[in-house]
Amino acid sequence: MSLVILDFGSQFTRLIARRFRELGAYSVILPGTASLERIAQENPQGIVLSGGPSSVYDAGAPRPAPGVLELDVPMLGVCYGMQFLAHEAGGEVARAGKHEYGKADLTRYGGQLFRGIQGEFVAWMSHADSVTRLPEGYEVVAETADTPVAAIENPLTRRYGVQFHPEVVHTPKGGQLLANFLEICGVARDWTAEHIIDDLIGGVRAQVGDQGRVLLAISGGVDSSTLGLLLARAIGERLTAVFIDHGLLRLGEREQVEAALKPLGVNLVTVDARAEFMGALAGVSDPEEKRKIIGREFIRAFEREAREYGPFDFLAQGTLYPDVIESAGGGQGDKSGAANIKSHHNVGGLPDDLAFKLVEPFRTLFKDEVREIARLLGLPDHIRMRHPFPGPGLAIRCLGAISEEKLDILRRVDDIFISGLREFGLYDGCSQALAVLTPIQSVGVMGDGRTYSYTAALRAVTTDDFMTAEWARLPYEFLATMSNRIVNQVHEVNRVVYDITGKPPATIEWE
Repeated sequence: MSLVILDFGSQFTRLIARRFRELGAYSVILPGTASLERIAQENPQGIVLSGGPSSVYDAGAPRPAPGVLELDVPMLGVCYGMQFLAHEAGGEVARAGKHEYGKADLTRYGGQLFRGIQGEFVAWMSHADSVTRLPEGYEVVAETADTPVAAIENPLTRRYGVQFHPEVVHTPKGGQLLANFLEICGVARDWTAEHIIDDLIGGVRAQVGDQGRVLLAISGGVDSSTLGLLLARAIGERLTAVFIDHGLLRLGEREQVEAALKPLGVNLVTVDARAEFMGALAGVSDPEEKRKIIGREFIRAFEREAREYGPFDFLAQGTLYPDVIESAGGGQGDKSGAANIKSHHNVGGLPDDLAFKLVEPFRTLFKDEVREIARLLGLPDHIRMRHPFPGPGLAIRCLGAISEEKLDILRRVDDIFISGLREFGLYDGCSQALAVLTPIQSVGVMGDGRTYSYTAALRAVTTDDFMTAEWARLPYEFLATMSNRIVNQVHEVNRVVYDITGKPPATIEWE
């Protein structure tokens, strides 16, 4: 029994699944056009129609397969999903007189979806179309100053719709609304990390079989480390974990990885591939090309290790939902029409002649779910709670073409910043922190001399889901201390700036 979410191309579709999982309900995401037979395989107790960039009147606008809307289960439409439900039931949807983007206050609300919710209700809006005439049997249960139809319901047919996005953190009481929908559906709220682990282990064993051997790319971060523990539990000695030193690591990271993972019993092989990576990246400044080159070189390095330690049948990767989303789907919702933001080394740039089958147990999980799995598997907190670090490493934090000299500068800046966050007790309050070496050089004064040196950027964000993020409000005195330390200890840098841009419009990484 499950809750099925039909994906019509919203960047937030996976957040809907995440919110339901937080509420203890098992949910799966399927393409918006999934067949009735495919949906039936999930034995759904409820269906959610996601948002998306289309208008119901667009030629080729996505729509559920024939028969889906006739299923006798509760349905919730979100944004485009609500407009589609209303349109298909005989209502009218039109371009709104006023567009709503961002936070909006509900001026009134009620009905089954809002049961038990009291006080101010702030909702996150992102729409140009609105429902202008209700279908028969529906009633308006919420409105804002600019949107008279902000939520609708038909209790008889158990059809519900919200024009806003209850799944994002900017709708603080959205979780209560989604919990009410679960109650309407009668979905059991027993989806726990223990269940996830059991399902993942069962899935790995079914995919790999009794004889298959797996090669794991491991970095020492929480994702790959947790995956190593999970795979070791699932298939034991048939796992070989390989750590590739590509020359794009942080200061002392290789030694830290080895010291942290070998005592845990992980069969870890360290490979020095710095020359190959740096040679392939020489002169390359385009960030997408960097990612593709790094992805390709990773695979080539693993293939070399496979020949030495193999044979291996599978390549394991710690791909997460946000990786898939930002690389334009790539999972169950490939044809959803979600916009491509940037590719990730583990879901983009893989060669067509890849010699392995992929094992990606975490492909439908978010970072917080992986951290909880890590806790249950016994991963130490200093690894489990470590900030995310991208697979392409410092290559995408050193803007433009990279060099050994620039990477050395960036490593020292990054080490000062991250060490400072820990020293001042600020590290755990940030979801991700990083330093960026920009190609900007400017005039400065040190002592009695003129300098013409690099500008370093510091960035720290807070987020619950890594889909949206706020810049961290670090104390001014801390930032002043970091700037002073960096320019005094890293002489190649004479200017430090702090990034105060949220996501969106920016991404967390600069490239």
